[in-house]
Amino acid sequence: MGKFFFSGSTTGKLDEKGRFVLPQSLRFGLVEDGELEFSLGLGLGGCLAIYRKSDIEKIVAKFQAKQHIGKYQKFFTLFFSTLHQMTCDKIGRVNIPTILKKAAGIKTEIVIAGVLNKIEIWPKERYEMQLEAAMTGQDPEFNLAKMTEEAFALLDNTAEVFDDENE
Repeated sequence: MGKFFFSGSTTGKLDEKGRFVLPQSLRFGLVEDGELEFSLGLGLGGCLAIYRKSDIEKIVAKFQAKQHIGKYQKFFTLFFSTLHQMTCDKIGRVNIPTILKKAAGIKTEIVIAGVLNKIEIWPKERYEMQLEAAMTGQDPEFNLAKMTEEAFALLDNTAEVFDDENE
């Protein structure tokens, strides 16, 4: 079997305590060395992101080497002050801290999306609006056909793909 990656999406709802059930198929991908531990924090584009423990360790190591570069200080403060080490309870529920719910605009309904090496958590209405805009060509900043072509063109440079794997 090849290297694991997250994919697929599903909808969910937060309960009265701000928890949602992380699907078992996604929980499986977060288990490392027999432990279900992960980090939840801010993601790109207004979502939240769940990172595997080993991936966040790599991110931290690379950022630590750059922590004294002034232009990144605000980013580092926001990213790490809102990053939470977590696990699920016995039935797979994850509690979203209030600050992260507010930052992402999450009320009740969410979309849980597997995206390569992370899991994204989106407010359902925002995810559906972005998906519809992308699929119908209504998003002036995102041309799906062009972006698909460019993304698959990245695969032509196999040396670069394999170099990234070894980092």
